Amino acid sequence: MNKKGQALIEYVLIIALMSILIISLVKYFGGYLKDALTKTFCNTAGLEYVTGEKAGEGYCKDLDQEIIQDN
Repeated sequence: MNKKGQALIEYVLIIALMSILIISLVKYFGGYLKDALTKTFCNTAGLEYVTGEKAGEGYCKDLDQEIIQDN
């Protein structure tokens, strides 16, 4: 019996299942992850975060441009 081949197949199956799980989680929570990264960037760059209608649609708004547009 070739036990090395069996172990290799088991590792490949584990990696495949983990890959499917990770891809599913990123697809499901992707919008929330994008919003979290956008909020972090806005705070770092000194911009205001504007929430979108759906998860993942938020964006940064420059406060200086808003003041210029109001005048």
